Amino acid sequence: MAFPTSPSTNDTHTYGGTKYKWNGTAWQLFDGSGIGAATGGTITTDGDYKVHTFTSSGTFTVSAAPDYVHYLVVAGGGGGGGHTHGGGGGAGGYREDEEFEVSAQAYTVTIGAGGAGGSGNAVGAAGANSVFGSITSTGGGYGSPNGSNPGNGGSGGGSGQTVTTAGTGVSGQGYAGASNRSHAQGGHGGGGAYQVGWASGGNPGGYGAEGKPSSITGTEVYYAGGGAGGGSFSNGGYFTPGSRGGGGRGGGGYGTGILSTAGTANTGGGGGGGGNGHNANSNPDGFAGGSGVVIIRYKFQ
Repeated sequence: MAFPTSPSTNDTHTYGGTKYKWNGTAWQLFDGSGIGAATGGTITTDGDYKVHTFTSSGTFTVSAAPDYVHYLVVAGGGGGGGHTHGGGGGAGGYREDEEFEVSAQAYTVTIGAGGAGGSGNAVGAAGANSVFGSITSTGGGYGSPNGSNPGNGGSGGGSGQTVTTAGTGVSGQGYAGASNRSHAQGGHGGGGAYQVGWASGGNPGGYGAEGKPSSITGTEVYYAGGGAGGGSFSNGGYFTPGSRGGGGRGGGGYGTGILSTAGTANTGGGGGGGGNGHNANSNPDGFAGGSGVVIIRYKFQ
């Protein structure tokens, strides 16, 4: 038989290179030929496709359906941990689907804020969730200083230098942060959408995990990278750069004057961990995670 004989409502089937969907009584063409018209966010065109980018909360309203869209939902990144040797914040959760069915209705879009960085010897704050209709990406876990555990989230936060517990990520959205290993002198990197964070192996902090690339806008961009850990108390200008995907730089070690940096806005990157706080020229504070983003793409002609 060319088609299943006992389908359930909303089952899909591909035949002859064309996709069909069972509407409860018959097989309906479901080929991405276009959802007609929609409003919300900043709208751009990429060939035969419309792209709606939400950098702040709003509503995606579909006026003609059913068909499917391609979405990317990235939550806010977690804030980096404070001194000493603070862990990087975890990236916001990353969810992407190229065949998500929509109907003629309004869909709520919420953009998660990045979590604040830890001030002094304090943990950072978790990132906030981002939402597109029924789809939720979880905010990134916060980084921690020495003596405190990091937070769980879309991707987990990195720990302070000697802390042996890492923040965990949500399956399908991100990975765990890193925690203490032998010879570590700096803080440890936050997790990202592509991999776990990197542990410090010496004076510099651990690298934040790589984010994931997406070409949903028509141009490849990395999202949801983990924040780097803060550097150690040793002299020498040690610091760790940020990751692809908007993760922040870790603060420099003793006497460097190199500040950690925040995760990049609208990437969900984790914030950088604070450097060693034993000198007025070093940076004891962690920095904030980057805010999230929701992007929706569909064929319109």
